[in-house]
Amino acid sequence: MHFSIPETETRAGDGGAAYVAYNIHVNGVLHCRVRYSQLLGLHEQLRKEYGANVVPAFPPKKIFTLTPAEVEQRREQLEKYMQAVRQDPTLGGSETFNSFLRKAQQETQQIPTEEVVLEVLLSNGQKVKVTILTSDQTEDVLEAVASKLDLPDDLVGYFSLFLVRETKDGAFSFVRKLQEFELPYVSVTSLHNPEFRIILRKSYWDSSYDDDVMEHRVGLNLLYAQTVSDIEHGWILVNKEQHRQLKSLQEKVSKKEFIRLAQTLKYYGYLKFDPCVTDFPEKGCHVVVSAGNNELNFQVRLPNEQIKEGSFKVTRMRCWRVTSSAIMLSICLQSMVDELMVKKSGGSIRKMFRRRVNGALRRSDSQQAVKSPPLLDSPDASREPMAKLSSKLTSVSLRGISHSSSANDVGANDFHGNYAFEGIGDEDL
Repeated sequence: MHFSIPETETRAGDGGAAYVAYNIHVNGVLHCRVRYSQLLGLHEQLRKEYGANVVPAFPPKKIFTLTPAEVEQRREQLEKYMQAVRQDPTLGGSETFNSFLRKAQQETQQIPTEEVVLEVLLSNGQKVKVTILTSDQTEDVLEAVASKLDLPDDLVGYFSLFLVRETKDGAFSFVRKLQEFELPYVSVTSLHNPEFRIILRKSYWDSSYDDDVMEHRVGLNLLYAQTVSDIEHGWILVNKEQHRQLKSLQEKVSKKEFIRLAQTLKYYGYLKFDPCVTDFPEKGCHVVVSAGNNELNFQVRLPNEQIKEGSFKVTRMRCWRVTSSAIMLSICLQSMVDELMVKKSGGSIRKMFRRRVNGALRRSDSQQAVKSPPLLDSPDASREPMAKLSSKLTSVSLRGISHSSSANDVGANDFHGNYAFEGIGDEDL
């Protein structure tokens, strides 16, 4: 999750005096607008709770009014400070830090705390309406949806809420996974665009965790609905014979067997990103990037219209650098790293959510069943065959199709690095 402060604003305070406001962006989207004094207050609270030797240095106060150059210098220092705090496991995961950002988000968007109905989608297009507060954080909303579906508490940690953008063909373009420092209702409504929705999907990469989810009826139905949707949208590749077998299992309502067969198919469990442009193997080639199975997969359309395929194994990466428009891709890589390390340490992603209101677990008054998706349509006969890229992939540059084709249009400040695997050898994984 990338924090940036790309700009400042001069605004009028309550008494009419002007002040500098810092716009904090999360993954390239405005999250909140804060003053230096507010960030200083956060810093002092973190120092009080965790000690001066843990919290990074904070830009010092200035006695006199800042010059434009000093404002810019402070902006850069504050951006580095916020990034350092967020990347620290203790500070970045603290309630002090997250509640500061949630409060600032709500104040910036000027949305009062009140009860509202939020619509969350399932992978099959089913709408789940939950009654929440506008100030409810991501875990609160996730719990409300799980309660509405009667999903057991120990399976909630296998699912997450994602902010997506609905495309014309009914598919979804993933924007980001909703985080603990944001308010889902505020995040989606502040975009002022009905194409942006919130969807519930599984949040893990290792398909062996499917066994845990399929232990319960609701978990099985959610996983089944997601698998059918991914096949229908072409995210999972299916030939005619596999399609016939899958449809037969659907007709028998053999959901577990359906998922077992799907697990053997290419791109099962992958997230597919919007088409973009790459400089490999030739400049200007259109490419579709997918993330899954601990790799990044590239399907590149060459100038002669031939489609070739290549991949980067996450365990072979040492760092990656992305622009703000590709932050979701970086988040996927980071979550793969996290999951690998949890598994290596013998841990589990199974979580118990025991959020309580007045001492009791808050449950929905009414349950909603997960609807079974319709039978699969006929396979896409126009799908083009792919050839393997013969060259070894070492470094590839990607940019959104809507961007200019000139590499010079992407400045050095637009790149954000992640070194999650730096210093980790293959034997550690």
